[in-house]
Amino acid sequence: MKISVVLPVYNEEKNIPILYEELSKVLIGLKDEYEIIWINDASKDKSFETLIGISKKDKRNKIINFKWNSGQTSAMSAGIKHATGEIIIPMDSDLQNDPSDIPKFLSKLDEGFDVVSGWRKNRKDFAISRKLPSVIANWLIRRITGVKIHDYGCSMKAYRSDIIKGVQLYGEMHRFIPAYTAWHGGKTTEIIVNHRPRTFGKTNYGIGRTFNVLLDLVVVKFLSKYMNKPMHFFGGIGFISLFVGFITGGIAVILKLMDLRDFVSTPLPIFSALLIIVGVQMIVMGVIAEILMRVYYESKETTPYQVKEVINF
Repeated sequence: MKISVVLPVYNEEKNIPILYEELSKVLIGLKDEYEIIWINDASKDKSFETLIGISKKDKRNKIINFKWNSGQTSAMSAGIKHATGEIIIPMDSDLQNDPSDIPKFLSKLDEGFDVVSGWRKNRKDFAISRKLPSVIANWLIRRITGVKIHDYGCSMKAYRSDIIKGVQLYGEMHRFIPAYTAWHGGKTTEIIVNHRPRTFGKTNYGIGRTFNVLLDLVVVKFLSKYMNKPMHFFGGIGFISLFVGFITGGIAVILKLMDLRDFVSTPLPIFSALLIIVGVQMIVMGVIAEILMRVYYESKETTPYQVKEVINF
C-alpha cells in the first residue's frame, strides 16, 4: 500500500523542517511505501527554499509550487490530483496536526471506511477568534448536510484515493469532502486527534473566514439536492413569490373596492408587483439552469448517476 501525505504550505519556513522529521519517523515506521507532497502556495518567506533542500535530501518529498497565492483548498486540490497513493492524508503544515495520529487513521480505514475525519476535541486555539466560529459553522454544516461529524474544519483526514480523486474543490470546500463522499455512497467516520498549539508563525485563519464557509455551504446544499433538478429550486421560490404577490395584490384590490384604502395609501400594490416580477424571474432562471445542466452532462458525455458494478453484461 502506498500512502500520500498532502501538505499545503504558506509561510511556514520554521515549521517545515520539524514537520518533515516527525512525518518521516512515523511513515518509515509504518513500513509502507509513501510520498510527501508539499504545495507551496506562493509563500513570502523561505518556505520554498526550505522545501527544495528537503526534496534534494529525500526524493520521497515532492513539491508543487504555485505562481500566486490561491488558498488552502486549491493547494489541497493540486496535491490530491498529483498524489499516487491508495491512501491520501491531507494535513496542515503548521505543526498543529500531529503526524503520530496517522497510524490511527490507517487502522480505521482498515475497518472498511472510505473517509476518516479528524476531531480536534481538545483544540488549542483562541476561544473567540477560532473556537466559537468553528462551533457555529460545524453545527450548521451538520444540520444542512446531514453528515454527523463534529469537526469539519480539521484538515487532517484520510481518504481512499478512488473516492476522493473525482471531487472538484473550489472556494473553502475542502472541509465538505466528507459530506460529498457520504452523498456518493462512501462510509465516513471520525477519530479524536491530538491538536497542538502553534509554535512558529501566525495563523492564516480568522473569524471572517467563517462567513466564506457559510456561503460555500449554500452552494454545497444546492449541489447535493438540486444539481440535477435546478428547476425545483428556482421554480419553487418563483411560485412562492408569485403566490404571495397575487395574494398581496388581491388584498389591495379588495381594500380599494371596499373603500378602505386607495392604492396610493398602501404599499401592497408595490409589494405585489415586486413579488410577481421576482417570481417570473426565478422561474425563467430555473429554465436556464435546466438547459445549462443538460449542456454540462452532454458536453462531458457523463450521466447524473454512477454505476458501482454490472453483472452479466
